[in-house]
Amino acid sequence: MPTKIMKRDKSDKKPVTKKDEDKKLSNSKPDEAHPPPVDLLKLKNTELCLPRKEKKQNSSHFNISKNRELTKLPNLKDAQDDEKENLFIQKIKQCSVVFDFINEPFSDVKDKEIKRAALMELVEYLMVTRGLISEPIYPEAVNMFSVNVFRTLPPPSNPTGLEYDPEEDEPSLEASWPHVQLIYEFFLRFLESLDFQPNVAKRYIDQKFVLQLLELFDAEDPRERDLLKTILHRIYGKFLGLRAYIRKQVNNIFYRFIYETERHNGIAELLEILGSIINGFALPLKEEHKTFLKRVLIPLHKVKSLSVYHAQLAYCVVQFLEKDSTLTEHVIVGLLKYWPKVHSTKEVMFLNELEEIMEVLDTNEFQKVIKPLFNQLARCVSSQQFQVAERALYFWNNEYILSLITEHMEEIFPIMFPALYKSKLHWNKTIHTLVFNALKLFMEMNQQLFDERTQNYKTERQKEKEERRRRENEWETMILTAKKNPLYSSISEKNYKNQIDGQGDSINPDTTSSSPPTEDGTGDNTGDNIVQTLKNMSIDVTKYNDISKSQKDKGSVMRRKSELPRDQLTINALEQHQRADAYLKSPAASDEKD
Repeated sequence: MPTKIMKRDKSDKKPVTKKDEDKKLSNSKPDEAHPPPVDLLKLKNTELCLPRKEKKQNSSHFNISKNRELTKLPNLKDAQDDEKENLFIQKIKQCSVVFDFINEPFSDVKDKEIKRAALMELVEYLMVTRGLISEPIYPEAVNMFSVNVFRTLPPPSNPTGLEYDPEEDEPSLEASWPHVQLIYEFFLRFLESLDFQPNVAKRYIDQKFVLQLLELFDAEDPRERDLLKTILHRIYGKFLGLRAYIRKQVNNIFYRFIYETERHNGIAELLEILGSIINGFALPLKEEHKTFLKRVLIPLHKVKSLSVYHAQLAYCVVQFLEKDSTLTEHVIVGLLKYWPKVHSTKEVMFLNELEEIMEVLDTNEFQKVIKPLFNQLARCVSSQQFQVAERALYFWNNEYILSLITEHMEEIFPIMFPALYKSKLHWNKTIHTLVFNALKLFMEMNQQLFDERTQNYKTERQKEKEERRRRENEWETMILTAKKNPLYSSISEKNYKNQIDGQGDSINPDTTSSSPPTEDGTGDNTGDNIVQTLKNMSIDVTKYNDISKSQKDKGSVMRRKSELPRDQLTINALEQHQRADAYLKSPAASDEKD
C-alpha cells in the first residue's frame, strides 16, 4: 500500500508539520524503482529578454454559489470533544461555497478570507488529529471537493495558432489556484488519514467521481495535474473495485490522444501513475495488460509531442519487459516501426530508450532481434547528425551490452563494420574517437574475424570503385555518341530553354544534382558545383542566378517559431510549487485480484 504522509515522530511524540514534510520531500532523491517525476517547469529559456505586457491568467468556469455570506466559526482546537464532529462538518459546508475569482476578484473579500482560513484549519487538523473522521463526514468532504474542483476547463490558450508546446510555451496558470490548491490538499490529507475507511467512502467515490477527476488531467496548469496525479494514485491503491475502471478510462484517454487529437496536457502524469501501477502487476500478465502495451504504449512513440512524456513512457515499457521478457521482440519491432527519419532529437530519445531496453534483455530474447536492431544501430552510427552518431556509439560503453555483443560477435560484426569504417571520415572529431574505440573493442573480441572482415571489406570497396568507373566510362561513351548526331545541338538547346522558362522555379540548390558521389557514396551539392554543372549543361548561369534571386524575394516557405520573452511570474509560481508526494509508491501486488 502507498506510504502514508501523515505520521507522528516517535522520538518526541510531536506531530510532524506540513513544513517538515515539504522539506523532507524536497530533499528526497530519485529512485530507479519509481517512475521519473514530471518536470513542472519545462521552459528552456527563463530569462526576460524584452519588456512584455502582463499576461492575463486563464481560469475555468466555476459554478458560483448564490449565497456567499459566511460567518466565522470557532476554532476546532477550542471546541469540546463532543462538538468537534459537528463543527468540522459545518466548516466543510462553509468551504463548499464557491466564489468568483476571475470576474470579481475584489468582491466578497471578507467571506473569501473566512473560507481560506477554514480550509487551512481543516488541513492542519487532519494532519495532527486521530479518530476525527466519522461516517457523516464522508459525503460532506466528497461534495465539498466536487463543487470546488469539478468544473469546465477553459479553451486552449491558442486554439487557432500553432500547437501548444510544453517545452517552449508558457502554461496558462489557473487564476484561482491559491484557493483550489487548499481544496486539493484537504482532500489528499483526507484520503491519507489513518482513520479513512475505503468501505465507507466507496459509496461516494464512485465511477462518476473518477471520470470527472480524469477530465481534469487536461488542465494546462502543471501544479494542478501534479496534485491530481497523487490523488488518483491514492484512489487506485485504496479502492480495489475501481482499479479496472480507472485503467479502462485511462486507456480511452490514450486512444483519443494517439488516434484522434494528439493533444492532451496530462499524458506525462497519467504515464507516471501507470508506471507505478505496472510494478504491482502479478505474473503471468493478463492479456488486457499485453494489449495495453501493444496498442497504447508502443503507438505513443509516433506522436510528435513525444519529448513531453518520453521519460515516463520509456519507464513503463521497461517495466513490462522486466515482468515478461517474451514481449521483447514485439517492443523492439514496434520501436523500429516508428523510428524517426528526419528528427534527430527524437532519434536520440529512441536510442536512450533502446539502451534501457537492452539492459534488461536476456540472451535468448536478444538473439531474436539482433539483425533488425543492429541494422538500425548501423544507420545511426553512419548518420551525419553528430548527436545521433555519438549516442549510438555510446552503446559500446555499456558493459552489459558489450557482453551481449561478445556472445554474438559473428552475427553483429558484419552488420556494424561497414558503418564504423565509413564513420572514420565523419566531420566531427568526437565521432572519430568513439569509432576507433568501438573498432578496438571488436578487434580485442576476435582478432581473426576482424582481420578477415577488414580484408573482405577492402576488396568489396575496390570492386565498387571499379564498377562505378565502368559505369562512368559507359556514360561518357554514350554522350560522345549522342553528340555526333547532327540534331543533338538543336534538340538539347531547345529542351534546356523550355526547362528554364517554364519550370525554373523547380531548380534550387537542394534538388539539383551537382557532382558524382564521393568516396563514401554521398554527393556534394554545394553552390559552386551546381553552377559548374549548369555550365557543363550549356545553361546560362545568369538565368540561374536570376531564378535564385526571385526565390529569395518570395521569402522562405518554412516558418520559424517566434522566440517570445518569458513571463517571470509564471516561472516563479511553478518553481515555488511544493509537490504533495515526491514519487509514487507501487500499489500492492494483489492488483490482479480485482
